[in-house]
Formats: sequence, C-alpha cells, structure tokens
Amino acid sequence: MTVRITPSILNADLANLASEVERIPSADGLHIDVMDGHFVPNLVMGAPFVESLRRTTDLMFDVHLMIEDPDRWAPHYVEAGAQSVTFHLEAATAPIKLARELRAMGARAAIALRPATPVEQIADYLAEFDQVLLMTVEPGFGGQKFLDPVLAKIRRARKLIDASGADIWLQIDGGVSADTIARAAEAGADTFVAGSAVYRSDDPDQVVTSLRAQALAAQGPHR
Repeated sequence: MTVRITPSILNADLANLASEVERIPSADGLHIDVMDGHFVPNLVMGAPFVESLRRTTDLMFDVHLMIEDPDRWAPHYVEAGAQSVTFHLEAATAPIKLARELRAMGARAAIALRPATPVEQIADYLAEFDQVLLMTVEPGFGGQKFLDPVLAKIRRARKLIDASGADIWLQIDGGVSADTIARAAEAGADTFVAGSAVYRSDDPDQVVTSLRAQALAAQGPHR
C-alpha cells in the first residue's frame, strides 16, 4: 500500500509560505486547512489565499474545509486550484451531491469525520468519495495530542474501504508524529497530515521522509 505524507501549513511561517513549501520537496501534497470561526473556533485561510499559493508550487493541494455550508463554498476551492477538497459530514447538507459536483469539476472529493462521528454513517455511500479523513484530534487548532481511541475507528474504516473494492485513500489528521504514525499505519491509514512534527523541526523534509519510512514499515508485507 502506498504511503502519502501531506504536511499541513497551519504550523508553517504563514508570512513566508512560498519558501516554507520549498522546504518539503519530498511531500506528496500540501494540506491546507480552511476554518471559518463557526464550525471550528479558529479562523484561517480562504479561497483567494489558495489561489495565490497555487502560483508558487506544483504540489497537490489537499484543502480541508472546516467550515459551515461547504455545499456552497467547496467548489470555489477547486476553481482556486485545489486538486482535492475535503468537507465535513457534520457540516454538509447534501454530501453525495457535493462529492459528485467536486468530481465533475475534476477534483478529488473527500469526506471528513470528527473523532466522535462513527465511520459507519458513510458505509452505504463510501464509493462516492476518493478519500476519507478521520480526525485524530478535535478540529480547529494545530499541535494537539493524538487521540488513541480513534485507532479502532481507523481499523473499521480500513475494513469498509477494503470491502468496497474502491480506490479510496484513508487519511488521518491530528497529532501525527514519530510517536504516533506507526500505530495509525498499522491500523490501516495510508495518508497522513503532519503539521507541528514537520514545521517545528530544523529539517522539515527529513521529517517527511522519516515519517513515510515509519509508516511503510508499520504497514508490513500484508499491506
């Protein structure tokens, strides 16, 4: 199974993002958090920001919308240059309709679940999505501690994805570091958002490479 590391720029130097992106050439994509101050208490980013950043790099943009009314706003992020747009099940009014709209625009459609939201809620229409994001912290702020109880949810999600036969990435976001990534990979995650662990280090790209190696080793030959 492929392992993807998509660093979050939430913990990068937001005043020098072009140079911060250059520090992670080994990354599989860039995770961009968008928060509206309503769905989560923080407020950061927006479609004009994504459009501006798009001009500085060819990395895949994985935009994570932690906002109310994603049904209205998600398509704007595809227009701004995102190749993958993630919206929350808890916020979307018509998740299947929105996923199909994003796909029709040429983007990957991804669904995110808060830690307490059961993955079984999307079991019947899993194939509508290209990625499932399981939050391993409460969304809203970087630097939080990984919630180990979510590991059981990752295992359940992996079984559902494997049973579907569809090519769906299983992403986790929150508290991903050298201390936690192996457990999450062993449970079945294949795509990892790492923020603090990457950008609070002296060599962010070395951390990306190291995290990928740890995850691959933890997956083992059965993956």
